[in-house]
Amino acid sequence: MFRGGEEIVSGESEEESNGINLMEFSDEILLHILSYVPCTDLVLNVRRTCRKLATLCLDKSLTHTVLLQKDYKVNKDKVKQLMRDIGKEIYQLNMAGCYWLPSSTIDHVTRCKNLVKLNLSGCHVTSLRLSKMLSTLQHLRSLAIDVNPGFDASQLSSECKATLSRVSELKQTLYTPSYGVVPCCTSLEKLLLYFEILDRSREGFMLSGQLMVGESNVPHYQNLRVFYARLAPGYVNQEVVRLYLAVLSDRTPENLHAFLISAPGSFAETGATKNLLDSMARNVRLDALQLPKAWINGSGLLQHLKFNNPFYFSFSRCTLSGGHLIQRVINGGKDLKSLTSLNLSGCVHCLAPESLFRKAEDDIDSSILESLVMSCCNLRHLNLSAAHHHSSESIGNHLCQLLSRLKHLLSLALPVCSITDVAANVEKPPTASNLVPQTFGRKVRIGIQTYPRNLSELVNQKIDSSVFWALLRSLRFLETLEIIGSSFSSAMPRNEPAIRNSLPPCVRAQSVGDSEVAAISQLTYLQSLTLAQLPNIITGSGLINIGLECQHLRTLSLANLGMMGKVAYMSALMDMLKHCKCLRDLRLEQPYFCAGAQFFQALSHCSSLQRLCIVSRSGTLQSDAVMSFMANCLEVIMCHMFMGESLTVCKNLQQSIVRRCGGTGGFGSQKSLEPIWGEETGFSCGVVLEDGVYTGCGDGSLGIKSPASHWWLKA
Repeated sequence: MFRGGEEIVSGESEEESNGINLMEFSDEILLHILSYVPCTDLVLNVRRTCRKLATLCLDKSLTHTVLLQKDYKVNKDKVKQLMRDIGKEIYQLNMAGCYWLPSSTIDHVTRCKNLVKLNLSGCHVTSLRLSKMLSTLQHLRSLAIDVNPGFDASQLSSECKATLSRVSELKQTLYTPSYGVVPCCTSLEKLLLYFEILDRSREGFMLSGQLMVGESNVPHYQNLRVFYARLAPGYVNQEVVRLYLAVLSDRTPENLHAFLISAPGSFAETGATKNLLDSMARNVRLDALQLPKAWINGSGLLQHLKFNNPFYFSFSRCTLSGGHLIQRVINGGKDLKSLTSLNLSGCVHCLAPESLFRKAEDDIDSSILESLVMSCCNLRHLNLSAAHHHSSESIGNHLCQLLSRLKHLLSLALPVCSITDVAANVEKPPTASNLVPQTFGRKVRIGIQTYPRNLSELVNQKIDSSVFWALLRSLRFLETLEIIGSSFSSAMPRNEPAIRNSLPPCVRAQSVGDSEVAAISQLTYLQSLTLAQLPNIITGSGLINIGLECQHLRTLSLANLGMMGKVAYMSALMDMLKHCKCLRDLRLEQPYFCAGAQFFQALSHCSSLQRLCIVSRSGTLQSDAVMSFMANCLEVIMCHMFMGESLTVCKNLQQSIVRRCGGTGGFGSQKSLEPIWGEETGFSCGVVLEDGVYTGCGDGSLGIKSPASHWWLKA
């Protein structure tokens, strides 16, 4: 329709020359095509091309929901024009993370008189501006905001409080100790709380988590059905969330069916929280449950809680034994077909009959896993990472063979030692190299094993007969896969305990290498892949197969593969990246990683790449290569590089990128990048360009979530 910014009106268009005219398609097909175009483009550009599109672009199916999140080309003027043209037609508006828009942009939301759902997470909104905006949105039922220092609920007008009294769903991200707007939301059914409060202010003063008890509005929680709280590390976050829970413990909502608390590290149980859990055991029937490990370990809580049709359980890092799992959670094989998500990450004893006296090298009890698979046959998300799960020599009872019965799995996280064949771990006879006599003659040069570079050759070597190959063959629709060493700990974790190396390295994991990685290429619909601490990676040839076959891959995380002193898989990684056209997020954590010209040239083939993170002790980079990469990949909006370069090199490179991205001309005038330094990491800080969302800023993580908790964002 457009060529060089001009409308095609000539009959000699390319479509007509081929006998195809887009305008001859039915309205239904055209509406489906237009649904993939950002709403700002539809309203401000596409609808001006012809009369037919002018009508279709304003169809209610396209203007009902407006997503400005991650639409980095939107500015204040475009938002103003958009609200002026279709403001009354918008029912759902998502501006989450639009950090580059000035605060005054929020004022234009008042034109959306019929707005039902509004997401302003990541946008700086003052109390007065929020009051003015909400006073005009009388139909609002769902709200997401940030509560920053300086927020004052007393500045909210009576009209604003009337709107908040009708809100049934609230998401609050707290950067300061506060109840936010919760006391005004008297009809809440769903409350999502994200605690990101620092223990100290920017000036270095200790913060207090004490709040006014009278502001809590105890009776207003009686309609609550869902309570979710996610805590960042810090003592103040724990203190503030306890005040919210104290309100619930006084009078537990009878309709509560989902109670989820995600807390890193140690979060001790108090008298108030114990009263809350006791009250929940007496009065409610839950569908979803997630609690801090200290609240479950050593207590009979699970024995007393009642469940209706549970769909989500998380027992991450709990000392739950297999016997308790079977008896208390699935009641000895009770039908749990409703359960779709189960997180047993870090549950070292969950597949053993008892938690006492179990060693890491002991085999799992296959009957426990078999009971779990049979009872929860509709699982879509399963996390068994951060533990040793060793299968016995019994035929048909291998962990991979049992998991292959879960035909509905969409995401799966496993420890490296769980995917090895038992036969491959038996003690092997001495190899020929060990039989060479030690003489003073000419030295015998022993080379590394060579691996084929394509999938067909691997199959011919009957590698596909392994249990891991068979598992992935049966899970063809898997979208997220994580294979992580049981003793792996990231150099830059976000929500991890202070002491993370609680498990010893695993001997069985030593046999997992290139052939197992090649097996992943069977997953045609794979979208997210995490591989961490695979010690037997020699050439990385399996990565090439993944790049060729997994064309939907959008998120890739690789950490500590092969020998730590050398990045032996670099050549294969560069070959892989040339085929990853849909890749958006890439995270590499490897010591001595050389981010040179060849690497960034290969990375430039990833035309959809948006976020890049490299964490490498003693790593090196080439500034010119980084600049060339940023010029070729115009979609990149976040670049984290924690390398071993000097502070001077890092600052110069960062200034060059910011100048080229933010100034006139250059390769990224549409980018909006903000420099954020992270000296607290202990590295010579590299280039850190962030897209405004602080999750992951301090640790180099990408801030990406998946149903199976990623190793850089475990809670």
